[in-house]
Amino acid sequence: MSSIGTGYDLSASTFSPDGRVFQVEYAMKAVENSSTAVGIRCKDGIVFGVEKLVLSKLYEEGSNKRIFNIDRHVGMAVAGLLADARSLAEVAREEASNFRSNYGHDIPLKHLSDRVAMYVHAYTLYSAVRPFGCRQVTESSSVFTCFDSLFMSQILSVCSFILGSYDKDDGPQLYMVDPSGISYGYWGCAIGKAKQAAKTEIEKLQMKEMTCRELVKEVAKIIYIVHDEVKDKAFELELSWVGEITNGRHELVPKDVREEAEKYAKDSLEEDDDSDDDNM
Repeated sequence: MSSIGTGYDLSASTFSPDGRVFQVEYAMKAVENSSTAVGIRCKDGIVFGVEKLVLSKLYEEGSNKRIFNIDRHVGMAVAGLLADARSLAEVAREEASNFRSNYGHDIPLKHLSDRVAMYVHAYTLYSAVRPFGCRQVTESSSVFTCFDSLFMSQILSVCSFILGSYDKDDGPQLYMVDPSGISYGYWGCAIGKAKQAAKTEIEKLQMKEMTCRELVKEVAKIIYIVHDEVKDKAFELELSWVGEITNGRHELVPKDVREEAEKYAKDSLEEDDDSDDDNM
């Protein structure tokens, strides 16, 4: 991230001579230093998995969650600064609520993704604000909500996010928005410090042929594989899903299913370790 000159990284509204916006790149770097989150789309729904690092033994279990409910049919998984993620989650909830109030039905995920992406992008255009430092999964609606709040608060956030939803007409949908305000649709994506290793594992899956019940075990396995035992000792696995199995509602994975998925992930890692020892 070296610049040709000095001062080009002091504002999100300033381009460097080689056409880069350093403030946005710094925001993406903040996301890459965060814990890993993955979202995978299968034939009957979406499954989210998040590696929530436990930085202190004094933390209460289940606090500071990185998976949010946005609407009854939409979930959000985030990486980056948690405070920024909460702020964007509230924006997405307000967009979804306003859309239902205006049009009488659930907001389409593509519309929500575009609306929140525009909100994130607006924070890269003004020197008085900074980019969002997180990534997340969510949805959005009304036309004026985002930009009214932009000028009321002069803060730029640092986060990226994955959006996922399910409905009977469009089926499962998955989108990811990064700090620059770009939105892409995916079958599977990962964000956070181990995103590249997670993407490699996701590419090995036949997700188009899998169900949510089968996929939740693979998502847990991916999180355990990419977790760095040396640098990050303890973590909590957060899992959620939305699809036919939940009648189209975004919900946390039940405790018994999550424990079964964690057991599968740990057993798979032990088998891989044993096979490596045998090969040596």
